[in-house]
Amino acid sequence: MRIDTCFFCGRPAWPSKGITFCRNDGKSFRFCRSKCHKNFKMKRNPRKLKWTKAYRKNAGKEMVVDSTLQFAAKRNVPVRYNRDLVQRTVKAMERISEIRARRERVFYKKRLAGKRAREIASARKLVANNEHLLPRLRGSEKRRIAELAAEQGVDVAELEEKTLAGVRASKKTKAFGGETRRLRVRTDGGVEEVTEQFEGVGEGDEDQDDDDFDDDDGMETD
Repeated sequence: MRIDTCFFCGRPAWPSKGITFCRNDGKSFRFCRSKCHKNFKMKRNPRKLKWTKAYRKNAGKEMVVDSTLQFAAKRNVPVRYNRDLVQRTVKAMERISEIRARRERVFYKKRLAGKRAREIASARKLVANNEHLLPRLRGSEKRRIAELAAEQGVDVAELEEKTLAGVRASKKTKAFGGETRRLRVRTDGGVEEVTEQFEGVGEGDEDQDDDDFDDDDGMETD
């Protein structure tokens, strides 16, 4: 049983499924579904549609050069039936699929490595550039400052300016992602910065199953 690939999107086109289009020059095109057939008739370029294999390969989102991909090539060489050869071929196909899946996971992790750090860096840069749009003080801090000013008999605006002056002197950017920094007014009138950590946030939740990955996997074929 031969499983053809869709001419437009690259997905497998199973026997008795999909659409086959024969052109006047005798060339046939196999499509896995009517969506691919309609896009082909509209003369759209598969490299410009994000849901096709051609786009993903062109954008570097999938493996292109790998030894396991060579086994998927068509071979129109007739071979005499041999039961032992068929059994070894089936076992080799299972082994090749396993190796390809493991290499695809490693390729995916390498491609997305450092994405979390880049997102945090861009978020901090955005906040640093637009810090004037953020509220000056939290509502709870304003209430504490008002209570403290009432106890000490000091003007509320003056105490707020003193608090903000302490923040500007520290020159520390607010953190995002795994921690939160907030200001706390002490009973003696001083200001301290408190950092709270969130549990379960970080980049250490990757699978550990691929640590023993060996790129030199041996494969025997006939």
